[in-house]
Amino acid sequence: MKSAQRTNKPGKQTVSLTIDSDVYAQAKKLGINASQVAEAALAAEVTRHKTEQLRAEIAQDLDAISEYEAKHGSFAAMAREHYRRGD
Repeated sequence: MKSAQRTNKPGKQTVSLTIDSDVYAQAKKLGINASQVAEAALAAEVTRHKTEQLRAEIAQDLDAISEYEAKHGSFAAMAREHYRRGD
């Protein structure tokens, strides 16, 4: 039989954070769960960064489409013309 090991909850990781001691003391006194607040704030920041990255990628893709259309014309217009002619 395996020996029991102390493990964290699934999907959780113990980390060390440096927080202003006065702020932490006040939060603790008010019953605020610092881990939950830190996790929520970090999750929001991750979402914000991912959103910024996605916006940058979309802008880059739109620039590439604009460059293509400037050089070759509109793909949509070419497709409409193709189907209008019945090619």
